[in-house]
Amino acid sequence: MYRATINVPYSETLFKAFIPEDKKVERFEYKIKKTKKELIFDITAKDSVALRASLNSIAKLISVHEKIEHADLK
Repeated sequence: MYRATINVPYSETLFKAFIPEDKKVERFEYKIKKTKKELIFDITAKDSVALRASLNSIAKLISVHEKIEHADLK
């Protein structure tokens, strides 16, 4: 079993973005814990390839959220 944790600053919008996501698939699953200051993603995977795929998927959504949040909307 492979495990990883991602900690990001708390954002209710980001938390809600992950609600419709599949949290458990055949080769990996993740849980989201929220605290006052951060969101903690706890990822468990059956193999290293699945771990990398899950990390990439989560990181991509976080990146999109950051770009939208920091966009200069004129």
